[in-house]
Amino acid sequence: MQSSRIESSPLYNADLAPTSSARRTWGTYSFAALWVSMSVNILTYMLAASLIQGGMNWKQAVATVFLGNTIVLIPMLLNSHPGARYGIPFPVLARASFGVLGANFAAVLRALVACGWFGIQTWIGGEAINTLITTLAPGWAQVGHGAAICFMAFWLINLAVILKGIEYIRFLQGISAPVLLAVGLLLLAWAYKSAGGFGPMLSAPSRFVSFPDFLKFLIPALNGTVGFWATVSLNIPDFTRFAKSQRQQVIGQALALPTTMTLYSLIGILVTSATVVIYGTAIWDPVQLLSRFHSPVAVVISLLAILLATLNVNIGANVVSPANDFSNLWPRKISFRTGGIITCFMGIALMPWKLLSSYSTFIFGWLGGYAAFLGPVAGIMICDYFVIRRRVLLVDDLYLYPSKRKQTEYGQSDGSYQGTPLGVPKAGASDTDLKDSDWEDPYLKGHGFSRAVSDATNAPLGAEGKLSGGAYEYSRGFNWLAVLALALGAATALVGLVVPSLRILYDYSWFVGFAVSFGAYYVFMKMQEGKG
Repeated sequence: MQSSRIESSPLYNADLAPTSSARRTWGTYSFAALWVSMSVNILTYMLAASLIQGGMNWKQAVATVFLGNTIVLIPMLLNSHPGARYGIPFPVLARASFGVLGANFAAVLRALVACGWFGIQTWIGGEAINTLITTLAPGWAQVGHGAAICFMAFWLINLAVILKGIEYIRFLQGISAPVLLAVGLLLLAWAYKSAGGFGPMLSAPSRFVSFPDFLKFLIPALNGTVGFWATVSLNIPDFTRFAKSQRQQVIGQALALPTTMTLYSLIGILVTSATVVIYGTAIWDPVQLLSRFHSPVAVVISLLAILLATLNVNIGANVVSPANDFSNLWPRKISFRTGGIITCFMGIALMPWKLLSSYSTFIFGWLGGYAAFLGPVAGIMICDYFVIRRRVLLVDDLYLYPSKRKQTEYGQSDGSYQGTPLGVPKAGASDTDLKDSDWEDPYLKGHGFSRAVSDATNAPLGAEGKLSGGAYEYSRGFNWLAVLALALGAATALVGLVVPSLRILYDYSWFVGFAVSFGAYYVFMKMQEGKG
């Protein structure tokens, strides 16, 4: 069945459709450039700087960042495979494991996290505007709620770009990384001069008096570093769907992600280490650090660069994916632009000023908190694709809407459908007057399942004449086994918040959630097979 035959489905729109071969133009350089542009941002700097403020020395912080990004590269590449192979985005891929409607659980979780990141980046941009105005007009510092006003101003700029179309800022995409790299090098040069060279900058010792004390911070810090890219490790198919080949996307990502994150983090680590020498305390926010500069020209140029780059990163990394996720909720009514507008308002609702109130809230609260939910989603999707389905997906079935209507003829219904039947009769069953128990799914049977189609039959046509049914219908569009596995994984990780003796479960929230949900999903699906 060709994709053109499923365009009438309520689960189909142009943004979610499989990528055509003509649009698969991304090579190794494209994926390497993608990670350079996404890694070189203010939050990378702040993540690394927060490790110094938390008590690590520069060697410990660099090692933590490199190890965390090497670990997260594994699920990143695993989830990249179906995107490159089938040309489908993350919300559609999630339909294979969660069901064509149940995928909204995974999509909304991912979208809410992206909304939080959108709010955080917007707050940083507003903070830059506030500092910029204060530098040019010192009296602005006396204005009540000045930071909130600037936050809303930058929020409106982001909204305007979304309404006009993200193509409006494409000219910034090629320069955002160099601009932020230049700002980072400027800060590094200032730190080198002010601290008296690299010797004093690197001399700041670790504040941990013993190895057990170090582990208490290392474990959640490593978890937070993995969680930093846990969002993209899920929606990476949104990008790899445009890959020319598996090999090129793997090489591009493997070369660029750990190295770029580590190198740009090193700038944040060195500069923050220098602030300990210069000011006697670690300053992890580069905007706050720039506000202490005595050269208005340097401050203005640096803050303008941060503003432009933050706008680009925010739209590219924090709007595109949740807009697709929200569109997946109601493809016929929620367009990419509408999804972007929803993202903007959710970014305010999640109160980013509180998420950035301290390094501990950022690492332990924000990064560790959402990792408890995204780890389980990753575990379920990877188990389903590589273990349960053995990398085989029926792409058209991912767009078929659930229906109670039954297929009355083998291979044909109402004369409207001439493609391969989505259900076939069991051996020995009559070709006419088939009962529910006479039908089985050929794909599931081929992978060890023998599931009779129940009241949600694999019928090609729904009540409104739209294509419906398919291998991923499960129970009227929901795979409740996947939802249960997700709940178990998240609950196991979060129990560490309420049971002090089990705190390590929360400190390792992404790892714990991934492992529990992966195992639970595998067991549940095997039990379902046994019942068949």
